[in-house]
Amino acid sequence: MTDTSTATPTRVDFWFDPSCPWAWMTSRWLDEVATLRALDVHWHIMSLAVLNEDKEDLPDFYKQFLPRALRYARLVAAVAETEGEEAVKPLYDALGTRIHPGGSTDVDTVMAEALAEVGLDAALIAHADTQEYEPQLRASHAEGIGRVGQDVGTPVIAVGDIAFFGPVISPAPKGEEAAKLWDGVVAVAAYDGFFELKRSRTRDPQFD
Repeated sequence: MTDTSTATPTRVDFWFDPSCPWAWMTSRWLDEVATLRALDVHWHIMSLAVLNEDKEDLPDFYKQFLPRALRYARLVAAVAETEGEEAVKPLYDALGTRIHPGGSTDVDTVMAEALAEVGLDAALIAHADTQEYEPQLRASHAEGIGRVGQDVGTPVIAVGDIAFFGPVISPAPKGEEAAKLWDGVVAVAAYDGFFELKRSRTRDPQFD
């Protein structure tokens, strides 16, 4: 096990859409890794709604999902801008716990409860339905997706100059298994000529 008390932290940037269950799984894994490796993780918003806004051949259920996802993304962007980066991860945790393991599709209730949990003003919910912080949301999204290309989604992880989509995992590994996966993913992504390694998913997200 790595001694994280003395190692110089490695900067990691993580882009997420709060509504994506796969990003949620990856974020839980990264939280576990941060207890075993010296990481300095920065959390950034991206948006599946923005990513798919010009696509016309989406399934109906996904078209219905995207407006809900956009409201959550706008809220996180507003909080990042008004409260600072340090407020993003606690809000993501509070939202994601309700959306994913909690299974709630009541957006207004989820946002109100999440803001209350992290001690933020409930009035921030209003930003979920405005474009006031849309430029910041799109800029954050563009920074993340620009590192990996338009043909992927969320999450995006950057370790220094190395960026990759995923990993897409279920369930999120624990302990040294989580750390070994991290070491392997970073090692593979560090090779300049590596682009893709994939297999079909055979299970849904398995939440704790």
